[in-house]
Amino acid sequence: MALLEEWHKIAYNDKADQGELQRFWQHYFLLEKGVYEKLLANPDEAVEGTVKELAEKYELSIMEMTGFLDGINDSLVTPNPIEEMDEDTKVSLAFDKEKLYKNMVDAKADWLYNLPAWDEIFDAETKHALYLEQKKSGTVVVGKKIGRNDPCPCGSGKKYKKCCGKNA
Repeated sequence: MALLEEWHKIAYNDKADQGELQRFWQHYFLLEKGVYEKLLANPDEAVEGTVKELAEKYELSIMEMTGFLDGINDSLVTPNPIEEMDEDTKVSLAFDKEKLYKNMVDAKADWLYNLPAWDEIFDAETKHALYLEQKKSGTVVVGKKIGRNDPCPCGSGKKYKKCCGKNA
């Protein structure tokens, strides 16, 4: 069984006791925070190695490292083959700083996007701009409603009700 599949069975087990699952995630988030603190301390270092080597480097179990790789994958310069990786798969943690920050905001992981290390990477203005950009990206803007007697937006010159609104 691929590592990612095993991780998902453990982390997203809907049959598990809710309290147990909550403790699992609290523990994992603390570990995750520790890894990000180390990565952000030297953000331009291209960290590479096998899953097993990186797990040892960051003092995580193979499963915890798998969860970390799953979480960071969308923020990497080149995504890792997480679907079929095993502990000997060579992976990279080279991340896109802006993408990582925005993904942390999107995940509502304030314990990660508020890490002090970000202050060394982005100034307050840049962090705020990235934060707003990410928050706005999920906002759906609904246009003004067309009234029955308004001119049709197709440009025909007819009233909406006599044109495109006929079949609506």
